[in-house]
Amino acid sequence: VARRFVGENVAADFKDEINALRVQEMLGPIKFRQQVVAAESEIGLATGLAWTEVGGEVLQIEATLTKGRGTVTLTGKLGDVMQESAQAALTCIKSRAERLGINLDFIRKRDLHIHVPEGAIPKDGPSAGITMAAAMASALMRVPVRKNVAMTGEITLRGKVLPIGGVKEKLLAAHRFGIDTIILPKDNEKDLPDVPEEVRNLLTINLVETIDEVIALALEDVPPTTEVGVGSAPLWT
Repeated sequence: VARRFVGENVAADFKDEINALRVQEMLGPIKFRQQVVAAESEIGLATGLAWTEVGGEVLQIEATLTKGRGTVTLTGKLGDVMQESAQAALTCIKSRAERLGINLDFIRKRDLHIHVPEGAIPKDGPSAGITMAAAMASALMRVPVRKNVAMTGEITLRGKVLPIGGVKEKLLAAHRFGIDTIILPKDNEKDLPDVPEEVRNLLTINLVETIDEVIALALEDVPPTTEVGVGSAPLWT
């Protein structure tokens, strides 16, 4: 358009409107598609937040049970650290089986498959720990994960939630995808002032210290047989 304006003998009041259709005509087919988050709350599907070199992204993590012998399968081109984080998440959930109302005999007769879509893209790091734990707990408890919740945080065998990096980029990604409730490690509270205020004001940010708080906040309806505490009210809204 600029070349046309300079190169052609156009009127002084020349005006050209660029809309979505014109952009597609000029640039051709879309080369990069934006991932969409789940439209409904689902069992075994949790939304995580990831940092990339070009900004934050959402990460859908799936967990599904099938009849088997208690084996665990991890797919989605996961790096060593992420695979270890998944193993730690599963051990943590198993250690809380009784209070979560999960029958260990049931687990032993089921195979658990954890998958992170877009398998062509390498993924690594510990920050998906609580997201994988939430997906596993959801699958084992048969309780959906809230569709409007995204989370990030490293997990330990004892269920502690450790801080992660890239908070600003991750929260901007959550906002971009229309997610309004965030679960963050308590120790990342110091990073929240870096997030633009206009974005921060639109998010309910829950700061947690344990996986028990994560499960209570992320799952739609924790059964009454559990002893998971709801935790404190959101500190940032």
